[in-house]
Order: sequence, then C-alpha cells, then structure tokens
Amino acid sequence: MSRKETVGTDRRTFLKVTGTGALTTITLAGCIGTEGDGNGGNGGNGGNGGNGDNDSNGGNGESPDTVVVGQPGSLTGTWDFLQPAASDATDLAVQQINDAGGPLDAEFEVNRQDTTVDPQQAREVLRQFIDSDGVAAINGLYSSEIEPLWEFIQEQQVPIITPWPGSTYLDTRGGDKGTDETDDDEWLWRTVIGDTVHTAGAAEAMIDQAGVERMGILSATSAGEEGWTRQFTSWYEELGGEIVEVISADEGQSSYQSQLNELFSNDFDAWALSFALEDAITILRNWEDGGYGGQLLMEDGLRDDSLIDEVGEQAEGAWIAAGSTEGPNYDQFLSSYEEVSDEGLHPWAVAAYDATNIIALAIHHAGETSHEAIQQSIGAVSRPDGTTVTTFAEGKDALDNGDKINYEGAVTDCDFTEHGNVWGDVVVERVTPDGFETEFTISGDDLQDEIDEY
Repeated sequence: MSRKETVGTDRRTFLKVTGTGALTTITLAGCIGTEGDGNGGNGGNGGNGGNGDNDSNGGNGESPDTVVVGQPGSLTGTWDFLQPAASDATDLAVQQINDAGGPLDAEFEVNRQDTTVDPQQAREVLRQFIDSDGVAAINGLYSSEIEPLWEFIQEQQVPIITPWPGSTYLDTRGGDKGTDETDDDEWLWRTVIGDTVHTAGAAEAMIDQAGVERMGILSATSAGEEGWTRQFTSWYEELGGEIVEVISADEGQSSYQSQLNELFSNDFDAWALSFALEDAITILRNWEDGGYGGQLLMEDGLRDDSLIDEVGEQAEGAWIAAGSTEGPNYDQFLSSYEEVSDEGLHPWAVAAYDATNIIALAIHHAGETSHEAIQQSIGAVSRPDGTTVTTFAEGKDALDNGDKINYEGAVTDCDFTEHGNVWGDVVVERVTPDGFETEFTISGDDLQDEIDEY
C-alpha cells in the first residue's frame, strides 16, 4: 500500500487533504474497544444509555480516548481524480464531529489508506485496519473491490458504510435486512444511489424528456463500465428505446478513432459513452476531431471538474447522468464545504460526508465500539423513526436526551432499504466550458415505483 494518512481531531483545525501529501502512520491498536474479537467494547460514557432498542452496553465501562475508522480510498489509480473532494468532505465531517465532542466523547479519527481500487490491495488494507489498527468501522470500498471480496467482507463482520459503489450486485446484498436479528446482517451499506437507480433515471430522461428513441454506445470492458452499459441498455429498451449498436474497447488506448468510425456507421439519435476519465478525454477529443456530431450522454463517473478543465469546450452540449448531489442537507453542507475546500464536488464526495456522520452517530448510539453494536445501530440512527437531525451535533444531543433519531443527509435522506441502499434524484446535466448545467431531474420517488427490489 503506497499511502496512508490519519485525520485526527485533537487538531480542531481542519486539515485539508488532497491525497498528494506525505502521509503519517500511527498505531492505534488498543485505543478503542474492539478487544480483538470485536465483541468486547469499552462501554459507553454514560451519556448515551437507554436511547433505543440496540443500546446494549452503554454506560458500563470506561470511555475510549480515541475511536478510529478506516477509510480505503483511491489515492492513486484510475479513479484518483475523485478522491480529493471525497477526502475533503470526510475531513470536514471529522472536524464537525470532534467540535461536537465526538462519539462517546472520544476523539474521532479517520485512517485513510490507498487501495488503487485493486481488490488484492483492498484486502490487505482491510486486514491492516481490522487486525492492526483496531478500527470501529470502515468508510469506503468501490464496486470493483466489493464484488470479489464479498465473502471475505462477510467473514470479517465489521460494519462498512461506503459512498462509492453503484454496482447492481448490491441491490439485494448488504444492510441488516430490516430486522433486529444479527444472523441476517450483511455488514455493508452505501450512501450513494446504485446504478439501477441512476441508469433508470438516465433512460427515462432520454425517452420521456429528450425524445431520443435510438442510441449507440461506446463502452469500456472494465466491470464498472460494462455494468453501466448493461443496466442502461436494459432500462432503455424496457422503456421502448432501441440500442442499435454497442462497441466495446479496452482501456488505455492512444486513440479510439476506429471504434468511433465503427459506431457512427450506424444511424441513431444519440450515443452514450461509458469509460473512465482519462480514456473519455481521449475519446472526446477524437470525437471532436472527427466531426461526428450527434447528442452524447456520458456515464455518471465522468461528472468531475477535470472533464470541464480538459475538454469542456470540445464536449460542450453533451449530457451526463448522475445521482443528484442535492439532498435534504445539501445547502448546509455546501456552505461549510466551501469554507475548507476548492475541490469540485461530485455525488460520491457528498455521500462520503454522510457516511462519516452516520458511522459516528451509530457509534454514539451503540454506546460502545464493538462491531456488532455499531452494525445494529446504523439503521437505528438513519431510518425515518425519530427526531430528524442533519448533523452529528444535533444527533448526539438528541441521543443523549434519550430520543430516537433520523439522520437526513446532504446527498440523500439516508433512509436505508433492507439491503442497505438509499434512494435519490437523478440529474441529467449539460456540459459547458464553465461547468455542468441541469437539463432534467428525475425524482427518486418516481423511480421507486419502477424498481422491484433494491
């Protein structure tokens, strides 16, 4: 693993982290109450007892000095352009959590390490977090890491809340199944809407809003991009559209002119592009140079200011479909974020802020730091059955007063389904040289009527 950093809170001053600075390794084993097998815990601080069905150990023991959460991230690799904003949003939440006294009145820290979105490196990072660093929970993991590591994740029995994965693999996996039992828990939750939701919204926007009835697709062969293409095709055709051609290509090519020539030998109303950023920039330059024209729709992973900086002029007029960043608490989040970061926001960064807050609230609700108690508290602090709160400070006060709480997030309302998923609006935006401008918004409430299981 090439990078590691810990964002702590005795600092009180926000540390802006861009993922490019030197990183510091610290040893925290023993600072929190996982006690090796994750079942011991240090007990609560006496201020959080008796506030819900899952408060089993609060007030029985010594409060920990520090609570550490592990954050696997893409500090390098194909998706590293998304990390700086996600790191800054996480660190903002850490600062606010500690300004409010921290969960269990302990210092709250996030230990961030690089996985490069490689499954084997992600496995090593998770092992270190759990076996050496004694983390209370995990805040991260991508689809490409989760799917091959699913059985390993289940064996660890450590709560994971991640802002990254869109995979349809998680549509019926994860969460607590909506029960108070622990034997059906699947330990992984996500605070960003899945591909099933935003591809459904993108397809609906193309058919109903834009009147596009025939499309072609240029897609990478990586799992994430093929998944987006497969899911979008399924929804688009179900709504009555026709995909006339799908051209697949390996990543990392110096030119995609031949693939564009092949795709544009067909007749269609619009075309879709499903590639990671670096290759997408090459393709957009090839598209402009070749004068192919036509309306373009891009996958959600390309919604980043780097796209505007590199090819905002060449791609002007193209559409990009992604989950909306603007949940119930977005304006409040944005005003705080802009004080500490100038990194361009995307849905995953805002979802990282929500994931961090929910983890901290779940720890405080649990009254201890055992993995099982935290896992059982995630739904309890976020589902719609209690006082609505939008910050850790509000939630901690309410819990200490013995109230049930419902955390409403910055990117979604965080009302987890039984499989640990969230709903949210889907936005289709137009690319301009100056940024992204909203074209259509598809309500998440409307999409719930079309999706059977999620």
